[in-house]
Order: sequence, then C-alpha cells, then structure tokens
Amino acid sequence: MAYKKANLRNNFWMFLSIGCLVLLGLALYLLSSQRQTLKSNAASGNEAPNGPYYNLNIIGIPKNKETISVNGNNIYVPLAGDCQIKLAQGIFGILDENCADDGIANFQLPNPDPLNTGTTTYSVWARALGKTSGESSSTTACITDPATNEVYCSVYNMVVVRNEGQNNFSTVTKDLLYVYADTGTGKIQRYPLFDSKLLDYYWQYDDDELKIMRLRFYQIPSVQ
Repeated sequence: MAYKKANLRNNFWMFLSIGCLVLLGLALYLLSSQRQTLKSNAASGNEAPNGPYYNLNIIGIPKNKETISVNGNNIYVPLAGDCQIKLAQGIFGILDENCADDGIANFQLPNPDPLNTGTTTYSVWARALGKTSGESSSTTACITDPATNEVYCSVYNMVVVRNEGQNNFSTVTKDLLYVYADTGTGKIQRYPLFDSKLLDYYWQYDDDELKIMRLRFYQIPSVQ
C-alpha cells in the first residue's frame, strides 16, 4: 500500500511538471509570435495595420490628360480642382474611374455600420504619395435629406499632406465612413454611410496638386 501511494505521488509530480513545461512552451510561443508581429509592423515603417486590405488610389492628373487604369483600383481626379465621388453600397469596386471629364466618379463599398452602433465592420487608412512636398487634398462625406433635398456635409473631413520623406498611414475611418451633421434637429448627429434616413452619399474631394492619395480598407473593426 505504501508503495502504491508513493507511486501515485511520483506520477502526480511528473504530470504536474509536464503540464508546467507545456504551459511554459505555449507562453514562449505566444510571446515570440507577438514580437514577430511587432517586428513586422516596425519593418513596414508606414504605420499601417497588418492583414488583407482593399487598395484605392485617387490620382490627380492635369486637365485633359487621358486616364489609364492598370489595375482597376484607380480614380482619376483633376490635379487642381474638385471631384464628387458618388458612393454605392456593395463589394469594393470602382464603377466610374474618371472624374476628370465631368467632375463625377463612382465607387462602391460595403455598409460600414448597418445598425449605427458606432463600431464599423472595417476601417480606412490613408496617406499622401508623390514626389513633391507641400501638396494636399481634403475629403468630406456628404448626404442629401430626401424630405427637403438639402445637402449636408460632415463637420469632420480628411486632410492629407505630402510631407518630405516617407509619409505614414493614418486612420480616417470617422472622416470617410460617417457624416456628422445637423440635419435640422439642432444638434450634430452621426449617420453612417447608407443610413436609410438619407440619400445620395458621396465624398467631396478637393485636390491641391496632390499626385496620389492612397486609401486602404482593412477588415478591422473601428470604434468611433
């Protein structure tokens, strides 16, 4: 009997030791993976998140220059002027790439916040590209009230500036996926893109010599 008890104690301590080694190994693996992720982020050097994304380039071109779309992910706008990028609900895609001819382009993207909870199903990041510093662009989300035909634009807008050196990405989810406006209620209210109360969602894009404004849409929720 004493032998069995001693054997049980030995087995208990052996299994406990094995369990501790397994947990230690798992912890070291997770720590290593986290360090590798951080290293990958640091190596990219552009402050963008990791993971799959949809890429959209808004390219400024001189007046009357012919547009050329290589990969289908480009919208062409006047290099010094404005463009109305009309928005439709659906999978990511460009419906009309040329805004330089008539001032209107069309882009399709998913509903970011169907229930208006303030948490999006994806997020948007932007940065300015080009050879010359000092160029900039601004983008504002706008809507139409079907009851009055009044147009309202968000009190928030996205401004990107091409600085010297490498330009990093920054999040612009709030600026592009919502309209914050007083639509006659006396206070600023939040409307996600494609809110059924309003119509004709679009981005008002104003270009001041910026060659390329790059947007990335990541499958990462964002709380506003």
